Amino acid sequence: MMDKSVKKLLIKAKKQVFSEIPGNNPSLFKGEGFDFVELREYMPGDDVKKIDWLVTAKLQKPYVKLYREERELNVIVALMLSGSMYFGTKRLKQEVAAEVAALLGFAAIKNQDNFSYILYADKEYASIRSTKHIHAVSRCVESATRFVCLGKEADFGSLGARLFKIRRKSIIFIVSDFLGEFDLKVLAKKHEVVAIIVRDRFEESPEPIGFMHLIDPETKQNFLVDLEGATIKNYKKEIKKRDAQMYEQFKKSGIRFMKIYTDDEPFIKLLKLFGAR
Repeated sequence: MMDKSVKKLLIKAKKQVFSEIPGNNPSLFKGEGFDFVELREYMPGDDVKKIDWLVTAKLQKPYVKLYREERELNVIVALMLSGSMYFGTKRLKQEVAAEVAALLGFAAIKNQDNFSYILYADKEYASIRSTKHIHAVSRCVESATRFVCLGKEADFGSLGARLFKIRRKSIIFIVSDFLGEFDLKVLAKKHEVVAIIVRDRFEESPEPIGFMHLIDPETKQNFLVDLEGATIKNYKKEIKKRDAQMYEQFKKSGIRFMKIYTDDEPFIKLLKLFGAR
């Protein structure tokens, strides 16, 4: 039987997508579905992402792949649910990620696009093939909310390799707190990648509360931390620096991104993301 909180989340997300977004909106994702047609020499103004580097290396001239646009998109939601997602002062980041997945899934179904999801941490734990069946969204949310995050580390390398194997050009939403090491440049050359960063405000701006015993949610190691003056100041400086590097990597790779906090309304934030392109 479906948990009441999951039911409530699904009802809320479904109502927002089907009632509050007027009509069918084929530009909601603004992604591109393509079918390969042919190769031709690179011309000034061509998208460098379409360069076939293998052919270019062999012929010593830059060549680009030409595609024919398809009507429907292939929408994939990849949830990176490592231990750090089991945290939140307002709501768990894991719960917010599940709601984001529900909104994206229902939007894909409403658009009559193909939808699939992958639940990942240190390895793949659940997935479903592309479908237009609305029950796939329920399965995704149930899997995400029931998943045990604690003790699991994020392996972005193997997730990226898994997603890169998908043959058809897709729009891939990676939902994570992005607190670990990652590199999505190669994946973004093949697919359209969108990063949904789920965070709690306390993670970025902790309050001074003195000595605390903390547990690393990925390794389960226990350690004592003094959350006061200099420690907090250095921590804030470091996380700000890492986020700036993350944003720069996304921009260079052509990856759209949006940060959603645990006290935000995911639906409103996602509408801003899609409307800002």
